Amino acid sequence: MADYPAWKAIFDGAAEIRRQAGEIAYQVLAFDTDPTRVVHFSRWTDLASARAFFESPELVEIRRKAGVRAPEFHYLNQLEAGILA
Repeated sequence: MADYPAWKAIFDGAAEIRRQAGEIAYQVLAFDTDPTRVVHFSRWTDLASARAFFESPELVEIRRKAGVRAPEFHYLNQLEAGILA
């Protein structure tokens, strides 16, 4: 991502839209070997809500404003999670 601060401002500005659409939590990470490659993980109330949001015309416009090309989306079902102490 060429301009992370600009993208992050748009991303943060869309927090309420994302919350209303069903996003519960998120992580934004960058590749250690290429900080311009950013990955966004998010947890949603359900996959249908996530898919509807990420494929919506509203998000296309948000991405356009942020100067981000359409990313590759992967929708995943959590099978298990844990914390190792």
